[in-house]
Amino acid sequence: MEIFERVEAFLASQPEPKQTDLRQLHERILADFPECRLWFNDGTNEAGKVVANPNIGYGVYTINYADGSSREFYRIGLSGNTTGISVYVLGLDDKTYLARAYGASIGKASVTGYCIKFKRLAVINAEVLQAAIHHGMTVDQTG
Repeated sequence: MEIFERVEAFLASQPEPKQTDLRQLHERILADFPECRLWFNDGTNEAGKVVANPNIGYGVYTINYADGSSREFYRIGLSGNTTGISVYVLGLDDKTYLARAYGASIGKASVTGYCIKFKRLAVINAEVLQAAIHHGMTVDQTG
C-alpha cells in the first residue's frame, strides 16, 4: 500500500469527531507544505509489536545519535490517542521552546518539549497550533 493509502486508511479508522479534526489538520499541513515528505508509521517495531500509536509524519530531518549513526525521520507527527490528538514537533534543540512560545496562548492543551496534546480542535487556538507546526517545519533542526 502506498503512503497516501495508508494515511487514508488510518484517518478512516478514527472515530468521530477525532477523524474530522485529524483530517482538517492533515489537509492544512499539506496545504501549507505541499512538497513535504509524507510518512506513515503504523506504531509497530521491527518484530511487529505495537509500541506506539500510529502516526502521520511530515517533512524530514536527520537524527544524529551519540554513537555516530544517523537516520532520517519526520519533523511533525500527527496521531490520535485515547483522549484526543497529539502533534509532535521533533528535532528542536531547545526542549522548553514549545511550552514557552505557545503554551500560554494555545488553549486547552498539554505542551511538552516535543508534543502538543489536546482533546479537540475546538478547545484550542488552531492558529497557534499552526504557528507551532510552521516553526517545526521551517526551523533549522539538528537531532
